[in-house]
Amino acid sequence: MTAPQVAVECTGLVHRFRDTVAVDHLDLRIPAGAVFGLLGPNGAGKTTTIRVLNTLLPVQEGSVRVFGLDVARRAVDVRRHLGYVPQQLSIEPALTGRQNVTWFARLFDVPRRERTARVDEALDAMDLLAVADRLAGNYSGGMIRRLELAQALVNRPALLVLDEPTVGLDPIARAGVWERVRGMQADYGMTVLLTTHYMDEADELCDTVALMHRGRLQVVGSPAELRADLGPDATLEDVFSYYAGAGLVPTEEQKGVRDVRRSRATARKLG
Repeated sequence: MTAPQVAVECTGLVHRFRDTVAVDHLDLRIPAGAVFGLLGPNGAGKTTTIRVLNTLLPVQEGSVRVFGLDVARRAVDVRRHLGYVPQQLSIEPALTGRQNVTWFARLFDVPRRERTARVDEALDAMDLLAVADRLAGNYSGGMIRRLELAQALVNRPALLVLDEPTVGLDPIARAGVWERVRGMQADYGMTVLLTTHYMDEADELCDTVALMHRGRLQVVGSPAELRADLGPDATLEDVFSYYAGAGLVPTEEQKGVRDVRRSRATARKLG
């Protein structure tokens, strides 16, 4: 059986909180095996989108598929493909690192006969075996994030979802987390969907980024393509500011850039 070529596909996704439209007719396609960055200012709809595809929020309008599985109808099957590290810390400080990961292994129905080996494998991947039997409440911030990654990895997910996983970490801890994410993606070929406000991370790590603002998708492309569209010296921060600044009322210049992007995409498709 051929493996799905698309990890995530959202079509016309709408999600409201009472009168507030958090996600507004989102069309999004994430290739299998990619590192995909979902960027945008606070309130853009990124976390809501992630929670819908993670089955933590219902699909109100539109459709969401994860590896071809309809999230609205096959939520349990979808969860078996996922690993998730939320913005908020999700470890239990009164348990050891090993106990935290073991709890997730049980939660994800990792077979009992494989559980010990899989827990050790996840802890080792995050370089936490040496401290696995210490209380997690005594871990540093960087170690806690690595422990959360170990929890998310214990079921060997096909899709790893990271919602601002390095927020609040110092540069050394951030670099350590991303080094391990890169290693996991290379070793296991998993798809990684991440959100971050650190544009240097997105620029270095992501094959493709999508920028959301006020619930709508504004632009999608590789970091290099998006930077090139703004000029030879543009940074991804410039791209972020360009599409998410000043209320996003498109000027003629912005419309022109979008037209150029469409023309280039068409030219690439036609060879």
